[in-house]
Amino acid sequence: MTKAFGAESTTDEVLEGVDLSGKRILVTGASAGLGVETVRTLAAHGASVVGTARDLAKARRALAEVFPQAAKGAPIDLVELDLASLKSARKAGNELLAQARPFDVIIANAGVMACPQGKTEDGFETQFGTNHLGHFVFVNKLVPLLKPGARVLTLSSAGHRISDVDLDDPNFARTEYQPFTAYGRSKTANILFAVALDRRLKGRGIRATSLHPGGIQTELGRHLTPELIEQMRARWRTSSGESTLRFKNVPQGAATSVWSGFVARSEAVGGRYCEDCHVAEVNDDTTSRIGVRSYALDPARAEALWSKSEEMVGEQFSLN
Repeated sequence: MTKAFGAESTTDEVLEGVDLSGKRILVTGASAGLGVETVRTLAAHGASVVGTARDLAKARRALAEVFPQAAKGAPIDLVELDLASLKSARKAGNELLAQARPFDVIIANAGVMACPQGKTEDGFETQFGTNHLGHFVFVNKLVPLLKPGARVLTLSSAGHRISDVDLDDPNFARTEYQPFTAYGRSKTANILFAVALDRRLKGRGIRATSLHPGGIQTELGRHLTPELIEQMRARWRTSSGESTLRFKNVPQGAATSVWSGFVARSEAVGGRYCEDCHVAEVNDDTTSRIGVRSYALDPARAEALWSKSEEMVGEQFSLN
Protein backbone atom coordinates (compact mmCIF):
# COMPACT_ATOMS: atom_id res chain seq x y z
CA MET A 1 0.00 0.00 0.00
CA THR A 2 1.35 3.43 -0.99
CA LYS A 3 2.07 5.68 1.95
CA ALA A 4 0.10 8.92 2.21
CA PHE A 5 2.12 12.09 2.72
CA GLY A 6 0.98 15.63 3.39
CA ALA A 7 1.90 19.14 4.46
CA GLU A 8 3.78 18.03 7.57
CA SER A 9 5.74 15.19 5.96
CA THR A 10 9.51 15.62 5.97
CA THR A 11 12.13 14.71 3.39
CA ASP A 12 13.36 11.73 5.39
CA GLU A 13 9.81 10.44 5.90
CA VAL A 14 9.08 10.69 2.18
CA LEU A 15 12.31 8.91 1.23
CA GLU A 16 12.22 6.29 3.98
CA GLY A 17 13.38 3.01 2.47
CA VAL A 18 14.24 4.61 -0.89
CA ASP A 19 17.72 3.78 -2.20
CA LEU A 20 18.99 6.42 -4.64
CA SER A 21 22.34 4.75 -5.28
CA GLY A 22 23.34 5.16 -8.91
CA LYS A 23 21.13 8.22 -9.38
CA ARG A 24 22.69 11.53 -10.42
CA ILE A 25 20.73 14.64 -9.49
CA LEU A 26 21.24 18.36 -10.02
CA VAL A 27 19.92 20.92 -7.52
CA THR A 28 20.16 24.66 -8.15
CA GLY A 29 20.51 26.96 -5.15
CA ALA A 30 22.58 24.62 -2.99
CA SER A 31 23.89 27.28 -0.62
CA ALA A 32 20.92 27.80 1.71
CA GLY A 33 17.50 26.68 2.87
CA LEU A 34 15.61 24.20 0.74
CA GLY A 35 18.56 23.61 -1.56
CA VAL A 36 20.84 22.48 1.26
CA GLU A 37 18.15 20.22 2.73
CA THR A 38 17.39 18.72 -0.68
CA VAL A 39 21.06 17.96 -1.28
CA ARG A 40 21.38 16.50 2.22
CA THR A 41 18.53 14.05 1.99
CA LEU A 42 19.36 12.93 -1.56
CA ALA A 43 23.01 12.29 -0.70
CA ALA A 44 22.00 10.55 2.53
CA HIS A 45 19.98 8.12 0.42
CA GLY A 46 22.92 7.37 -1.84
CA ALA A 47 22.48 9.77 -4.76
CA SER A 48 25.32 11.53 -6.50
CA VAL A 49 24.43 15.23 -6.32
CA VAL A 50 25.59 18.27 -8.27
CA GLY A 51 24.65 21.51 -6.55
CA THR A 52 24.86 24.94 -8.09
CA ALA A 53 25.44 28.21 -6.30
CA ARG A 54 26.35 31.77 -7.15
CA ASP A 55 28.81 31.83 -4.23
CA LEU A 56 30.70 28.54 -4.01
CA ALA A 57 32.42 29.45 -0.76
CA LYS A 58 29.04 30.08 0.87
CA ALA A 59 27.76 26.77 -0.51
CA ARG A 60 30.71 24.86 0.92
CA ARG A 61 30.10 26.40 4.34
CA ALA A 62 26.38 25.62 4.16
CA LEU A 63 27.07 22.03 3.13
CA ALA A 64 29.88 21.42 5.64
CA GLU A 65 27.64 19.25 7.85
CA VAL A 66 26.03 17.61 4.81
CA PHE A 67 29.12 16.10 3.19
CA PRO A 68 29.70 13.55 6.02
CA GLN A 69 26.07 12.39 5.77
CA ALA A 70 26.39 11.20 2.18
CA ALA A 71 25.71 7.46 2.05
CA LYS A 72 28.19 5.02 0.56
CA GLY A 73 30.58 7.82 -0.32
CA ALA A 74 28.10 9.44 -2.70
CA PRO A 75 29.80 12.51 -4.18
CA ILE A 76 28.48 16.05 -3.81
CA ASP A 77 29.95 18.35 -6.44
CA LEU A 78 29.46 22.09 -6.84
CA VAL A 79 29.17 24.22 -9.96
CA GLU A 80 29.17 28.02 -10.05
CA LEU A 81 25.91 29.42 -11.43
CA ASP A 82 24.46 32.91 -11.21
CA LEU A 83 20.92 32.69 -12.56
CA ALA A 84 20.80 36.48 -12.93
CA SER A 85 23.37 36.15 -15.74
CA LEU A 86 22.69 34.35 -19.01
CA LYS A 87 26.45 34.21 -19.56
CA SER A 88 26.83 32.31 -16.29
CA ALA A 89 23.86 30.01 -17.09
CA ARG A 90 25.38 29.13 -20.45
CA LYS A 91 28.86 28.66 -19.01
CA ALA A 92 27.63 26.33 -16.25
CA GLY A 93 25.49 24.40 -18.70
CA ASN A 94 28.35 23.98 -21.15
CA GLU A 95 30.69 22.80 -18.39
CA LEU A 96 28.26 20.06 -17.43
CA LEU A 97 27.65 19.13 -21.06
CA ALA A 98 31.39 18.74 -21.53
CA GLN A 99 31.46 16.20 -18.70
CA ALA A 100 28.86 14.15 -20.63
CA ARG A 101 27.53 12.56 -17.42
CA PRO A 102 23.75 12.09 -17.54
CA PHE A 103 21.20 13.18 -14.94
CA ASP A 104 18.18 11.35 -13.55
CA VAL A 105 16.55 14.43 -12.05
CA ILE A 106 17.06 18.20 -12.28
CA ILE A 107 15.56 20.28 -9.47
CA ALA A 108 15.33 23.98 -10.37
CA ASN A 109 15.19 25.12 -6.77
CA ALA A 110 16.96 28.50 -6.65
CA GLY A 111 15.14 31.80 -6.70
CA VAL A 112 14.54 35.28 -5.30
CA MET A 113 11.37 36.76 -3.80
CA ALA A 114 9.78 40.20 -3.52
CA CYS A 115 13.03 42.04 -4.05
CA PRO A 116 13.25 45.78 -4.79
CA GLN A 117 12.90 46.72 -8.44
CA GLY A 118 16.08 45.98 -10.33
CA LYS A 119 17.54 44.34 -13.39
CA THR A 120 19.65 41.29 -14.07
CA GLU A 121 22.97 41.46 -15.86
CA ASP A 122 21.07 41.18 -19.15
CA GLY A 123 18.53 43.90 -18.36
CA PHE A 124 15.58 41.73 -17.34
CA GLU A 125 13.37 42.46 -14.33
CA THR A 126 15.20 40.72 -11.48
CA GLN A 127 12.61 38.16 -10.43
CA PHE A 128 11.46 37.13 -13.91
CA GLY A 129 15.07 37.10 -15.14
CA THR A 130 16.42 35.06 -12.23
CA ASN A 131 13.55 32.73 -11.36
CA HIS A 132 12.46 31.98 -14.92
CA LEU A 133 14.84 33.06 -17.69
CA GLY A 134 18.02 31.91 -15.94
CA HIS A 135 16.54 28.47 -15.37
CA PHE A 136 15.00 28.45 -18.86
CA VAL A 137 18.44 28.70 -20.44
CA PHE A 138 20.30 26.51 -17.94
CA VAL A 139 17.82 23.63 -17.89
CA ASN A 140 17.36 23.62 -21.66
CA LYS A 141 21.14 23.43 -22.05
CA LEU A 142 21.11 20.23 -19.98
CA VAL A 143 18.27 18.43 -21.75
CA PRO A 144 20.73 16.30 -23.80
CA LEU A 145 22.02 14.88 -20.50
CA LEU A 146 18.62 13.70 -19.27
CA LYS A 147 18.23 9.93 -19.17
CA PRO A 148 15.08 8.22 -20.44
CA GLY A 149 12.72 8.26 -17.47
CA ALA A 150 14.31 11.42 -16.05
CA ARG A 151 12.36 14.23 -14.43
CA VAL A 152 12.70 18.01 -14.26
CA LEU A 153 11.20 19.82 -11.27
CA THR A 154 10.67 23.58 -11.17
CA LEU A 155 9.96 25.14 -7.80
CA SER A 156 7.07 27.56 -8.07
CA SER A 157 4.92 28.95 -5.26
CA ALA A 158 1.40 29.64 -4.11
CA GLY A 159 2.50 33.14 -5.09
CA HIS A 160 1.63 32.25 -8.66
CA ARG A 161 -1.97 33.03 -7.70
CA ILE A 162 -1.03 36.71 -7.40
CA SER A 163 -0.49 37.20 -11.12
CA ASP A 164 -0.37 35.57 -14.52
CA VAL A 165 2.66 36.35 -16.68
CA ASP A 166 2.57 39.57 -18.68
CA LEU A 167 4.08 38.76 -22.06
CA ASP A 168 3.53 42.31 -23.32
CA ASP A 169 5.46 43.93 -20.47
CA PRO A 170 7.63 41.30 -18.74
CA ASN A 171 10.13 43.89 -17.50
CA PHE A 172 7.65 46.39 -16.00
CA ALA A 173 8.59 49.00 -18.59
CA ARG A 174 5.01 50.31 -18.62
CA THR A 175 3.60 48.76 -15.45
CA GLU A 176 4.05 50.08 -11.93
CA TYR A 177 6.43 47.72 -10.18
CA GLN A 178 5.07 45.81 -7.22
CA PRO A 179 7.42 43.26 -5.59
CA PHE A 180 4.79 40.56 -5.08
CA THR A 181 3.24 41.08 -8.51
CA ALA A 182 6.68 40.51 -10.04
CA TYR A 183 7.15 37.46 -7.84
CA GLY A 184 3.76 36.09 -8.87
CA ARG A 185 4.57 36.52 -12.55
CA SER A 186 7.87 34.68 -12.17
CA LYS A 187 6.27 31.82 -10.24
CA THR A 188 3.53 31.41 -12.86
CA ALA A 189 6.33 31.32 -15.42
CA ASN A 190 7.95 28.45 -13.50
CA ILE A 191 4.75 26.42 -13.86
CA LEU A 192 4.22 27.27 -17.52
CA PHE A 193 7.84 26.36 -18.29
CA ALA A 194 7.27 22.89 -16.82
CA VAL A 195 4.07 22.49 -18.85
CA ALA A 196 5.84 23.36 -22.10
CA LEU A 197 8.94 21.31 -21.27
CA ASP A 198 6.83 18.28 -20.38
CA ARG A 199 5.03 18.46 -23.72
CA ARG A 200 8.35 18.48 -25.55
CA LEU A 201 10.01 15.66 -23.63
CA LYS A 202 7.34 13.17 -22.59
CA GLY A 203 7.68 11.30 -25.90
CA ARG A 204 11.19 10.41 -24.73
CA GLY A 205 9.90 9.23 -21.35
CA ILE A 206 11.11 12.41 -19.60
CA ARG A 207 8.59 14.36 -17.53
CA ALA A 208 8.57 17.86 -16.08
CA THR A 209 6.51 19.10 -13.17
CA SER A 210 6.24 22.19 -10.98
CA LEU A 211 5.62 22.43 -7.27
CA HIS A 212 4.94 24.65 -4.30
CA PRO A 213 7.15 23.80 -1.32
CA GLY A 214 4.99 25.74 1.14
CA GLY A 215 5.71 28.81 3.22
CA ILE A 216 9.15 28.43 4.76
CA GLN A 217 11.19 31.03 6.61
CA THR A 218 14.51 30.89 4.78
CA GLU A 219 16.91 33.34 3.11
CA LEU A 220 14.34 33.64 0.32
CA GLY A 221 12.55 36.19 2.50
CA ARG A 222 15.58 38.44 2.96
CA HIS A 223 13.86 41.32 1.14
CA LEU A 224 10.60 41.17 3.10
CA THR A 225 9.94 44.46 4.83
CA PRO A 226 7.26 44.72 7.56
CA GLU A 227 4.98 46.25 4.89
CA LEU A 228 5.53 43.34 2.50
CA ILE A 229 5.02 40.79 5.28
CA GLU A 230 1.68 42.42 6.10
CA GLN A 231 0.72 42.29 2.41
CA MET A 232 1.55 38.59 2.40
CA ARG A 233 -0.48 37.91 5.54
CA ALA A 234 -3.41 39.91 4.12
CA ARG A 235 -3.57 37.60 1.12
CA TRP A 236 -3.99 34.64 3.47
CA ARG A 237 -6.57 36.32 5.72
CA THR A 238 -10.11 34.97 5.78
CA SER A 239 -13.26 37.10 5.82
CA SER A 240 -13.27 36.78 9.60
CA GLY A 241 -9.83 38.35 9.78
CA GLU A 242 -7.97 35.17 10.69
CA SER A 243 -4.72 34.51 8.82
CA THR A 244 -4.45 31.04 7.32
CA LEU A 245 -0.75 31.48 6.56
CA ARG A 246 1.19 28.59 8.12
CA PHE A 247 4.93 28.10 7.92
CA LYS A 248 6.67 24.78 7.41
CA ASN A 249 10.13 23.90 8.64
CA VAL A 250 12.81 23.31 6.01
CA PRO A 251 12.60 19.46 5.90
CA GLN A 252 8.83 19.77 5.43
CA GLY A 253 9.36 22.40 2.73
CA ALA A 254 11.72 20.23 0.71
CA ALA A 255 9.48 17.16 1.03
CA THR A 256 7.33 17.94 -2.00
CA SER A 257 10.46 18.19 -4.15
CA VAL A 258 11.65 14.70 -3.26
CA TRP A 259 8.10 13.31 -3.39
CA SER A 260 7.58 14.69 -6.91
CA GLY A 261 10.98 13.54 -8.07
CA PHE A 262 11.33 10.08 -6.55
CA VAL A 263 8.11 8.76 -5.04
CA ALA A 264 5.15 9.90 -7.15
CA ARG A 265 4.43 8.15 -10.45
CA SER A 266 5.92 10.16 -13.30
CA GLU A 267 2.72 9.97 -15.35
CA ALA A 268 0.78 11.39 -12.41
CA VAL A 269 2.96 14.47 -11.93
CA GLY A 270 4.11 15.15 -15.50
CA GLY A 271 2.87 18.55 -16.65
CA ARG A 272 1.12 19.11 -13.32
CA TYR A 273 1.59 21.28 -10.22
CA CYS A 274 2.15 19.67 -6.82
CA GLU A 275 1.80 20.91 -3.25
CA ASP A 276 1.96 19.22 0.16
CA CYS A 277 3.15 15.95 -1.44
CA HIS A 278 0.21 15.55 -3.79
CA VAL A 279 -0.93 16.71 -7.22
CA ALA A 280 -2.94 19.92 -6.84
CA GLU A 281 -6.35 20.45 -8.41
CA VAL A 282 -7.14 23.43 -10.63
CA ASN A 283 -8.79 26.07 -8.44
CA ASP A 284 -9.74 29.54 -9.72
CA ASP A 285 -11.60 30.54 -6.55
CA THR A 286 -9.77 33.72 -5.52
CA THR A 287 -10.80 33.21 -1.89
CA SER A 288 -9.19 29.76 -1.75
CA ARG A 289 -5.62 29.17 -0.64
CA ILE A 290 -5.09 25.77 -2.24
CA GLY A 291 -4.70 24.49 -5.75
CA VAL A 292 -3.34 25.92 -8.98
CA ARG A 293 -4.80 28.63 -11.19
CA SER A 294 -5.94 27.44 -14.61
CA TYR A 295 -3.88 30.10 -16.40
CA ALA A 296 -0.72 28.54 -15.01
CA LEU A 297 -1.45 25.18 -16.66
CA ASP A 298 -2.79 26.58 -19.96
CA PRO A 299 -0.87 24.85 -22.81
CA ALA A 300 -1.36 27.78 -25.18
CA ARG A 301 -0.09 30.19 -22.52
CA ALA A 302 2.89 27.89 -21.92
CA GLU A 303 3.79 27.93 -25.62
CA ALA A 304 3.44 31.70 -25.78
CA LEU A 305 5.80 32.06 -22.80
CA TRP A 306 8.27 29.65 -24.41
CA SER A 307 8.37 31.74 -27.59
CA LYS A 308 8.68 34.98 -25.62
CA SER A 309 11.47 33.50 -23.49
CA GLU A 310 13.42 32.40 -26.57
CA GLU A 311 13.02 35.90 -27.97
CA MET A 312 14.22 37.50 -24.75
CA VAL A 313 17.30 35.30 -24.30
CA GLY A 314 18.14 35.30 -28.01
CA GLU A 315 18.33 31.52 -28.30
CA GLN A 316 16.03 28.80 -29.60
CA PHE A 317 15.76 25.34 -28.08
CA SER A 318 14.49 22.62 -30.40
CA LEU A 319 13.81 19.67 -28.09
CA ASN A 320 11.21 17.68 -30.02
